[in-house]
Amino acid sequence: MTAKGRDPVKAIVQDRFGPPDVLRLADTDRPEAGADDVLVRVRAAALNPADWHILRGDPRIARLMGVGLTRPKARVAGIDAAGVVEAAGANVRGLQTGEQVLGFCRGAFAEYACAAADLVVPKPAGLTFEQAAAVPIAATTALRGIRDVGGVTAGQRVLVNGASGGVGSYAVQIAAALGAEVTGVCSTRNVELVRSIGAAHVIDYTREDFTGGRSRYDVILDNVSSLPLTWLRRALAPKGILVLNGGGSPGHVFGPVAGILRAVVANAFVSQRLRPLPSRQNQAELLAVTGLIEGGKLMPVIDRTYPLADTAEGLRTVEQGHTRGKIVITVA
Repeated sequence: MTAKGRDPVKAIVQDRFGPPDVLRLADTDRPEAGADDVLVRVRAAALNPADWHILRGDPRIARLMGVGLTRPKARVAGIDAAGVVEAAGANVRGLQTGEQVLGFCRGAFAEYACAAADLVVPKPAGLTFEQAAAVPIAATTALRGIRDVGGVTAGQRVLVNGASGGVGSYAVQIAAALGAEVTGVCSTRNVELVRSIGAAHVIDYTREDFTGGRSRYDVILDNVSSLPLTWLRRALAPKGILVLNGGGSPGHVFGPVAGILRAVVANAFVSQRLRPLPSRQNQAELLAVTGLIEGGKLMPVIDRTYPLADTAEGLRTVEQGHTRGKIVITVA
């Protein structure tokens, strides 16, 4: 077991809910790794929509689900990280000091973070630390949505709404790797990007409404949550599967939970299958996506990077909802 270090480490801390301005760079104690943990020297961390939801304590219902009632439960936020194992707990097997890893780390917006040893995996040699940090949440969510919930198989017609975002850019590649005919929906500036990562067809939503056309899809992965459920179902085959991946804007009581509940209720009355995409942290999924990366079938898309001190600015960018791939924080 590693003790808390006496030397302070830099971290982005948050003492109250609010906009990105509540974040500040401060000295903190080095985190303590338990017997089943590894201590990771963070080299890069990725930003996710979940991070700004936690930042604001939004939707309000999230405060009852472990985020914190009146203030953040975790003073240092962040989940996705890549770095080097600094120390390993007494029960840890298979990970060595000095090994380069990626995974789900508690308090990733810092120079050091702890992770359960079964929630990190070796970093593919061909990835930079910035690329590796962009993998955990977005890539495993895309895998779960396309392969597991969507059940995509070769030859199916798959549509990814929000195809140029963090989850969407992975989903397009994973569906293509499974042999599906992929249609990506994005804005004008991202059309070529989405085509370049494997989409057979690209719809510019500023010019065309995919829900009003004649095309019907076997699986739709909706990463945007801006369209009514009835519209999305118009683009779905009679026995198709609609996979709903969260979304939502700040200032709501229930956020995406309300839409998911509506889909669950509607699912009992329609022939189509309406499926919420569950959130989880899973080592097997991490190994599956790193296997795809090592096989040349999957690559992270990085929009831009920010230094640790500018994490708040990075979160503002994520919150606007128009990123190309992932926003990454460089730590060292």
